[in-house]
Amino acid sequence: QPKLRKTQGGKQEKKVIHPYSRKAAQLAREAHKQEKKENDDVIINVKFILVGEKLQWFQSHLDPNKIEYTKKEAGELIENYMCRFNAELEQIELQNSIKGRQGRQHGSRETVIKQTIERERQLYEGYGIEIPDIMNRKHLKFFREWDGDLRKLPNIKMKKLSARDAAGSHPEVADTEAEEELNKAEEVA
Repeated sequence: QPKLRKTQGGKQEKKVIHPYSRKAAQLAREAHKQEKKENDDVIINVKFILVGEKLQWFQSHLDPNKIEYTKKEAGELIENYMCRFNAELEQIELQNSIKGRQGRQHGSRETVIKQTIERERQLYEGYGIEIPDIMNRKHLKFFREWDGDLRKLPNIKMKKLSARDAAGSHPEVADTEAEEELNKAEEVA
């Protein structure tokens, strides 16, 4: 009877795993879990980067003399934010208007910009677009001092503002709140 060959260095030989075994299923689950975790990290990073870019735009366009913004002024700032691609769209239109060119240059970029503008417009006119809370002095001061570090992003207070809020189309709500506060003050006195 022939003798079995010893493995080198006392290591055991790696056994072949049957594709339908429980061990194979376990390894597949672990690999899938690890892959999903990596993909989630990438998605979270992209979201942080996009929010960071938006906040940097707002920070660079704040009026340094104002200590607090009204909803109407914040609405004007949002309108300016949604018009930030106008110069780039004009450049693309200019390049496409040159005679003798075949097709559209930068067509995909133009499509992405128009989709972004449309999505932001729908958000603003509907439920509201999320911006840093510049209507509060304390939050505005903290936002101005922000150095652009994405790790400090969760510390910045955000607020949703819609076109209806900016136009001030809820005066009756403000009036009822003021009446309630007066009633409470009278009851206490």
